[in-house]
Amino acid sequence: MRNHTSITRFILLGLTDDPQMQILIFLFLLITYTLSITGNLAIIILTLVDSHLKTAMYFFLQNFSFLEISFTSACIPRFLYSISTGDRTITYNACECQLFFTDLFGVTEFFLLATMSYDRYVAICKPLHYVTIMNHRVCRRLMFCCWMTALLIIFPPFSLGLGLEFCDSNTIDHFLCDANPIVKISCSDTWFLEQMVIACSVLIFIMTLICVVLSYVCIIRTILRFPSAQQRTKAFSTCSSHIIVVSITYGSCIFVYTKPSAKDEMAVNKRVSILTTSISPMLNPFIYTLRNKQVKQALNDLVKRIIFLSKN
Repeated sequence: MRNHTSITRFILLGLTDDPQMQILIFLFLLITYTLSITGNLAIIILTLVDSHLKTAMYFFLQNFSFLEISFTSACIPRFLYSISTGDRTITYNACECQLFFTDLFGVTEFFLLATMSYDRYVAICKPLHYVTIMNHRVCRRLMFCCWMTALLIIFPPFSLGLGLEFCDSNTIDHFLCDANPIVKISCSDTWFLEQMVIACSVLIFIMTLICVVLSYVCIIRTILRFPSAQQRTKAFSTCSSHIIVVSITYGSCIFVYTKPSAKDEMAVNKRVSILTTSISPMLNPFIYTLRNKQVKQALNDLVKRIIFLSKN
């Protein structure tokens, strides 16, 4: 039996062996990755330079965009390189780094989405105290808690995973280093690790989902008490973008953990991973900008400013 230290490289099988499909996948991922980086970077720039986008809502949106850029950049460029060169190998250390950062960014996003739901709760249910409650210091502390909670939750199972041994195979049935396919090829006793991963996943999912659901129960109750339909429509519109993003994020996770048959499990997981690593980060900037008048106005002002400077 060989210890894991003798494994220096893994082989990522990717999505398909069909050359024509690989070209289509490469073009699709390149386009979605470019749009994702451009859109999220635009949101970060807008929230930094526009004085009207300095509230807590846009502070969290700025950090969410940063997480989206980081998350998709930890996955997609390496896969694009693999498709373009045909080199499917990845070093052991690079694989562990990819696994750690994708988990960290992904879990932090869950806690940030829960924090953003609390922000919407304060904005709608306690509007007169919004600026006081969600001041800059509180926002920074909440953001710090999102990062630290995610780190503390993923660190124990990740540390255990570093001790896995690989004897018969170094082939990972995925296009990125994901915990499930790595555990499958290990010859170590992974029962405790698998239980810990499930426990951590359920903890993250339940904790954040409860926060989101409770926030929106209070929000809906408050909105329904508004006297005019115009007020209710305006209040719902301020939450609609966040609700759509939450639905996509939680929906994809529910899809992964519905446990399909063993034969189809990895195929389903890979398809959902494409959704979470490329399509969702691309859609989120458009979801927030197309449904937000302040962001659209800030974008128009920035474009006009750039055109004016270029002419001068």
